[in-house]
Amino acid sequence: MGGISIWQLLIILAIVVMLFGTKRLRNMGGDLGEAIKGFKNSMSDDKKDESDESLDNIDAKAEKADEEKS
Repeated sequence: MGGISIWQLLIILAIVVMLFGTKRLRNMGGDLGEAIKGFKNSMSDDKKDESDESLDNIDAKAEKADEEKS
């Protein structure tokens, strides 16, 4: 009951290709890929920044402890 068959998907794909054309679809696909790649890069940069900040905090705490001992 319900569900989409392969034939229905092919008909939808044919209509989309007729409406937008293959060149425009290719450009949209490339833009979408670049957007996802940029998002992944920004997420990995944020993780690197967080780990760098935590290491800086550890170094600062160690230096402060050394100063207190002196």
